[in-house]
Amino acid sequence: MSEEPVAVDVRFDRTGLIVARDPDGTCHLPRRGRTPDGSWCSLPPDEALHARIRPAGTAERVLRDWVTGGPTGATVPWDDPAAVAPVRVRAGAVVLREDRMLLIGFEEDGQPYYEIPGGGVEDGESAPAAAVRELREETGLRGEVVREVARVWKDGRREHYFLLTADGDTGAPEELDNQGGTPVWIPVERLPATPLWPRRLAWRIAHWHTAGWPARPAELADSIHDLAADCTW
Repeated sequence: MSEEPVAVDVRFDRTGLIVARDPDGTCHLPRRGRTPDGSWCSLPPDEALHARIRPAGTAERVLRDWVTGGPTGATVPWDDPAAVAPVRVRAGAVVLREDRMLLIGFEEDGQPYYEIPGGGVEDGESAPAAAVRELREETGLRGEVVREVARVWKDGRREHYFLLTADGDTGAPEELDNQGGTPVWIPVERLPATPLWPRRLAWRIAHWHTAGWPARPAELADSIHDLAADCTW
């Protein structure tokens, strides 16, 4: 049995963050004590922010410190939320129409916030089927899955987000099951500044809408609990 890694060495060169890249494009931060060789590459900031970097928890910390100009430790803890069985699996539906995205709006203490339509995956149900069902229950729209675009780990949950197509109008409030929320269409360009869960996914959707959707689902850890906080990592 191989020894579990406990830390990664954070290394930079003149170009950017040093990682190992698999043939499928997935990147890995170097295990502590491992010397980079010809299989390693350097990611400039713009590329690193949208790369699929494992372990996701460590990548979140490294990117946050790098982008915000904070101290980036030479050695940081290995944090892989994907290696831990989730306490809950959630599926979310990303629906865009005419440069707007469908969200569920709420209000708490007079402050608005938003969530992507979705909910828990039921026993015997696939994540794509759950996204379609939750979209129908929360908005009245009947959607069809195009592709999975992101997997997010937050507070012990694993969340799968799917791009869906859906025609028609949202249902009447009394017909919807969304904990008192209201379906609303928000311009995609406003997503980075919108108080939307999950925070780290919000501005990436705006980027993908113009730059193209990822070929493989993005993998993100999200430890943010302040919706008012600026997030660019």
